[in-house]
Amino acid sequence: MGEYNMIKKHWWTVLLALLITGTVHAQTVTLDYYFNHETHAGKNGQQQRFHYLWEDADNTGFSIWGEIFKKHGAALNSLDVAPTINNLKGTSIYIIVDPDNAKESPAPNYMSDAHAAQIAQWVKAGGVLVLMANDSANVELENFNILAAKFGLHFNNEMQNHVVDDNHFNDGSAVIADRTLFKTTQKVFLKDVCTITAGKSAKTVLKSADGTAAIAIALKYGKGTVFVVSDPWLYNEYVNGRLPKEYENDKAADDLAQWLISKAKGK
Repeated sequence: MGEYNMIKKHWWTVLLALLITGTVHAQTVTLDYYFNHETHAGKNGQQQRFHYLWEDADNTGFSIWGEIFKKHGAALNSLDVAPTINNLKGTSIYIIVDPDNAKESPAPNYMSDAHAAQIAQWVKAGGVLVLMANDSANVELENFNILAAKFGLHFNNEMQNHVVDDNHFNDGSAVIADRTLFKTTQKVFLKDVCTITAGKSAKTVLKSADGTAAIAIALKYGKGTVFVVSDPWLYNEYVNGRLPKEYENDKAADDLAQWLISKAKGK
């Protein structure tokens, strides 16, 4: 009987350790709130944050993509100060979306050499980085390119997939160039994007509507992974069913979330 109790106690200890380990190693997805820090007047007239936030359930938010990450076991976080090796330490996936230009913020927080060095060091050690740009009229590209250059990438000041209105959705079609990433997705939509120039080590993941220009790139950097796309793309407006049914941005959001988590778990 004593031996049985010892074995029983051992297995409870193992189970508890597994549960604790699973909790400790849950992937944390941190969304930047520092380089993107847009505000507008709310219903009460006070300035409030909006645009590409986990907690924003309007068309401008990332609440749907956030729920997809959570569905696959990840935890959500945000970072409203400049990124450093120390404050990224608990982050598995770090997403920077649409850095502010002077039109969007009276005092933008621009990317700098120092910021880029900290982020690149974190990626090299095993972090998974996502950079989401925009067309040049709606994003600050000059300083954002300081970070992109760390990975041999450059956001180009040009427009692709320009969509005039909802009668011209086809102009926003994108060509999927990597089925190992977008496993369940057939057709996606990206509106008014820049293009990306990349080195030989990078893999083109999405191309422009005509198939000529790279608008999403994936690459390895040290022990880490970088995914770069030319648009905020997966915010609520374009994954909540507003698009014609042939566009599968909702599936793309799920495929990408799973791929990013798999890259983080592989570290």
